[in-house]
Amino acid sequence: MAELRRALKGVGAEYKVVKNTLSSIAAKDTPVEQVEDLFVGPIGIAFGFEDPIAVTNKLLEYADKNEKFKVKSGVIEGRLCTMADIKAISKLPPKNVLLGMLAGTMQAPASKLAAALNATVLQFAYALEALKTKKVVSE
Repeated sequence: MAELRRALKGVGAEYKVVKNTLSSIAAKDTPVEQVEDLFVGPIGIAFGFEDPIAVTNKLLEYADKNEKFKVKSGVIEGRLCTMADIKAISKLPPKNVLLGMLAGTMQAPASKLAAALNATVLQFAYALEALKTKKVVSE
């Protein structure tokens, strides 16, 4: 467990082993209330504060190494996720990479427009230069 806690701390998360009754009381009237029926038997909860993708990666890596540790489900951004959802989320790139991809996608149309406008101006300048050169040569 200490190894898991260190790995999660490195990605801005914590892991706590909790009592089921206390977790049920704490979950009432919150987005996590939907997992109250899963609080059966020994349970641990991972709280991620930064990147949910990194947290899922660390949890699944630890589960692969330790057969006694199982990931049942999770709540990510207020949505209940099954094990299949968690595995799919873990395959996504980190949050900062996704944000960079989004910024690049949003920037692409503007940069293409700027390049097209610049190309038109350059073509006009080249045409004027060619016309000037042609007049100088013909004179």
